[in-house]
Amino acid sequence: MGRILSIDYGKKRTGIAVTDPLKMIAGGLTTVDTVTLFDYLKQYMEKEDVERIIVGEPRQTNGEYSENMKRITPFVNRMKKLYPAIPIEMYDERFTSVMAHRAMLESGINRKARQDKALVDKISATIILEDYLESLRMKGENSK
Repeated sequence: MGRILSIDYGKKRTGIAVTDPLKMIAGGLTTVDTVTLFDYLKQYMEKEDVERIIVGEPRQTNGEYSENMKRITPFVNRMKKLYPAIPIEMYDERFTSVMAHRAMLESGINRKARQDKALVDKISATIILEDYLESLRMKGENSK
């Protein structure tokens, strides 16, 4: 059984989260410099069976795409060419950074650690993946 990978794509850093093989639990995997993202994903997918990739879709509160969408579209298009057998879906990522900061506050992480943007990106990718999994459960799907 393959995993679902979640990507919170950013201009400088990209947060990555992944499910367990049963696709029940989402966990933060890492944060990588965006310039090394394709190399990282290639190495990861050579070791692990990834059956689906979820990419955070950046929208503003009014529903319009944010500035980052102009970077994400070429990224998604390249991923689809490199991995044509793996479905790639966009999933609304609104408020994930705010939720990541809140989660860090509630968990008691100290102030210096909360300022670690790489940690925020990894938690944001995890929140995107958790939300996606919950949407599947609400639809009554396990995974395709």
